[in-house]
Amino acid sequence: MKDIPQALGRIVGPANVLTSPADTAAYLLDWRKQYSGAALCVARPASTDEVARSVTLCAENGIAIVPQGGNTGLCGGSVPTGKRPEVVLSLSRVNRVRALDALNNTITVEAGCVLAAVQDAAARAGRFFPVSLAAEGSCQIGGNLSTNAGGVNVLRYGTAREQVLGLEVVLPNGRVLDALRGLRKDNTGYDVKQLFLGAEGTLGIITAAVLRLYPAPTASATAWLAVRDPEQAVGLLSRLREGLGDRLSAFELISNACLEAVLAYAPATRQPLPGPHDWHVLAEFADSGPAEALRERVERVLGEASEAGALVDAAIAQSVEQARAFWRIRETIPEAQFTNVKHDISVAVSRTPEFIRTAGRALAQAYPDVRPYAFGHVGDGNIHYNVGPERLMKERSGVNRIVYDTVAQLGGSISAEHGIGQLKREELIGQKSPVEIELMRALKQALDPRGIMNPGKVL
Repeated sequence: MKDIPQALGRIVGPANVLTSPADTAAYLLDWRKQYSGAALCVARPASTDEVARSVTLCAENGIAIVPQGGNTGLCGGSVPTGKRPEVVLSLSRVNRVRALDALNNTITVEAGCVLAAVQDAAARAGRFFPVSLAAEGSCQIGGNLSTNAGGVNVLRYGTAREQVLGLEVVLPNGRVLDALRGLRKDNTGYDVKQLFLGAEGTLGIITAAVLRLYPAPTASATAWLAVRDPEQAVGLLSRLREGLGDRLSAFELISNACLEAVLAYAPATRQPLPGPHDWHVLAEFADSGPAEALRERVERVLGEASEAGALVDAAIAQSVEQARAFWRIRETIPEAQFTNVKHDISVAVSRTPEFIRTAGRALAQAYPDVRPYAFGHVGDGNIHYNVGPERLMKERSGVNRIVYDTVAQLGGSISAEHGIGQLKREELIGQKSPVEIELMRALKQALDPRGIMNPGKVL
């Protein structure tokens, strides 16, 4: 076996191979500080060619590779396990915007581009890139695609997978798949790029992508709504979609427990509505045309909903600053209840109230002091269902069993947008059918027979 760090240094430059504990620590520990592992080094290539040559070197020497973007994941998918010799390959320097075609509404970006930078590049061209999530200032597009990130705009635009027209991928043997085509119609056999979206780097390393853009909305409105319960929230969702169509781009359910956690964590935060309410909804609307026309339409539809008893109270943001304040509440929720048992589940939109009710009752029977924190993208059936108090971290397996069994009963998924990583790897076997697992393993064996790509994740 070669001196791998030294050999990688000849490819990416000695300064871009990190070996000291002080330099590598941030790359070896996940964001939630739940997973960590040793690595031979951290290599920081600056181009697809350097990624390919680095992968070839590792493959020839039987060294496992852990692709890493912004390392903002919640399932331990972007850090080494330490169970075999591994190299962390950080994509942060592979970060160019290669092209933007305003007429084709596409942007071609490299994997290390921070999500916010992709949004900004689109905005400068009068276009809109819809993937948006709390970590957008630090997460990278390669990680977003590798985990099929969701975010707040899935209701209108779909997940990260649905924004991809073409991909460039370095395969486990070092060869480069160049499928960077900005075509909306390409019916030439298997759509192989789909294999790598949501695969968490276990089949290859995404180095660039052609992404869909959309005309930038010229008007927006943000509303904070109070509802009695999740059932009323789902009914309101249906009413708003009927009255406003695709102008409704986000519909976030927030329990009062989550709001209280934010108020305690960030005392300067102001409650959007007077009086206590058990459940809240944060809704975002966007359209072309004058802002006044959109606002009048939103006010009319919300007024009709109120008269029909479909909501309890409503506040429409009166300024950009107030709209941002509403969204800061939503974005602060994960930090405000950082240490608890976290779940990222999805069920049919119509069954989200049933999930929240059933899981809550079962947990209360098993743990009388339980405090669920339910929030998330109810518009697409994705609920972040976190369970406190902190002491239940020691009861994680029992809490997970109750939540995952409830998900299974309702025909849902244990991972809506955060991926599998290390956290849900064992649980995946029981959630997928034997045929699905067999096909997934066959794909892994075909593309990565030596198992060097992000080992210990997903399968």
